[in-house]
Amino acid sequence: MNEEKNELLQQEIRLLSYLEEDQIDLFRDEFMGLHPYDQSVFFDKVDSATRKRIFHYLSPEEVAEIFEANNFDDEDYQELLEEMEPSYAADMLSHMYADNAVDVLNELDKDQVVSYLSMMDEESAQEIKDLLHYEEYTAGSIMTTEYVAIPESSTVRSAMNILRKEAPGAETIYYLFVVNDDHFLTGVISLRDLIIADEDTLIRDIMNERVVSVLVSEDQEEVARMMKDYDFLALPVIDHRGYLLGIITVDDIIDVLDEEASDDYSKLAAVSDMDTFDRNPLQAAKKRLPWLLILLFLGMITANIIGVFEETLDQVALLAVFIPLIAGMAGNSGTQALAVAVRGIATGDIEEESKMKLLIREAGTGLITGIISGVVVVFLVYFWKGDILIGLLVGAAISSSILVATIAGSFIPLLIHRMKIDPAVASGPFITTINDIISILIYLGLATTFISGL
Repeated sequence: MNEEKNELLQQEIRLLSYLEEDQIDLFRDEFMGLHPYDQSVFFDKVDSATRKRIFHYLSPEEVAEIFEANNFDDEDYQELLEEMEPSYAADMLSHMYADNAVDVLNELDKDQVVSYLSMMDEESAQEIKDLLHYEEYTAGSIMTTEYVAIPESSTVRSAMNILRKEAPGAETIYYLFVVNDDHFLTGVISLRDLIIADEDTLIRDIMNERVVSVLVSEDQEEVARMMKDYDFLALPVIDHRGYLLGIITVDDIIDVLDEEASDDYSKLAAVSDMDTFDRNPLQAAKKRLPWLLILLFLGMITANIIGVFEETLDQVALLAVFIPLIAGMAGNSGTQALAVAVRGIATGDIEEESKMKLLIREAGTGLITGIISGVVVVFLVYFWKGDILIGLLVGAAISSSILVATIAGSFIPLLIHRMKIDPAVASGPFITTINDIISILIYLGLATTFISGL
């Protein structure tokens, strides 16, 4: 592994040297020998002036391959395109697969999109326009129109001719989708089955009619789940009539999974979108501050509740020592239940009929862990402070708080999901703050009730 890294480092040094010395042929020979991903890594590391020089050495089609490798952050696309001549950028975009070009254009202003489309060839521009109008995060927004469709009435021989003609411009040819005369999806055939079939056999006789497809309006997370469940390399996209509009390939789904995972993790961490390491402090602060201010106001509610029980705390000051312990235990148990619920919703493991089972199971888990934790705390407080009554109070508060927090941690994301809102917004910090409020109410409420015995 170290040898490989050293080789890549030496290669980068040589490439930079070729660029500085204007040795175009040497640069092209070495750079074009790299995998497109390694090209994109190098391209991302160099500064703007160096990239502009690279544009003079590479054709728009070659740069399109670098963009296809997609090692760039979404917010970098505008800067990268502005480093190119407008006509060069438009030509580069037209050489990308339409769905990937749409991903890039979605990061630009509308005026820029219109400008680039006006400079493209008519066919490429139309393909991109057809995809741009689909709602973001749906099957339509991630599908490609570069696929091979075979008429069901054709023979294997004619289908092979179609394949040879269409394959160079298709994203994948491992699955060939079969359509009728009106272009409605009727079946699918694998490349293997096509190759081994007799040349005079009709496609409709060997195709698989049990084809799995998705509607163009389907959410991309659901599409990703289907691709995972069925182990497909490609999935056809249709409209409500069954008309074949495009396909979604596995590489696009990998990007979706990565995007959704980052998005959910951001929400669970109460960050509006995941920080990148190259983001400056001001940008990072702008992303995090709104959530922190919201949590600050929720924290003020906790402070006010403690203020309500000020008289109780004045009478038995020792009670204040255990507030962080009780709030922390409740927050931790609530976050554990939250993680289970959010993961179950995200993977589709939690169906309508299993939601009640989840709540019952989490309630049972909260009850068991609460009782055990409460008993342990009773003995710890007794041996530490020598006060059995305080120990019983703290133990009862922890037991009750863990039970309530565990139920809340599983119930809140289910409720939010029922309201058609992403359950990841029921993030850890929110659950923790809510459980702080609940646990302190329970603890100080019990203490106020039994203050005479303390």
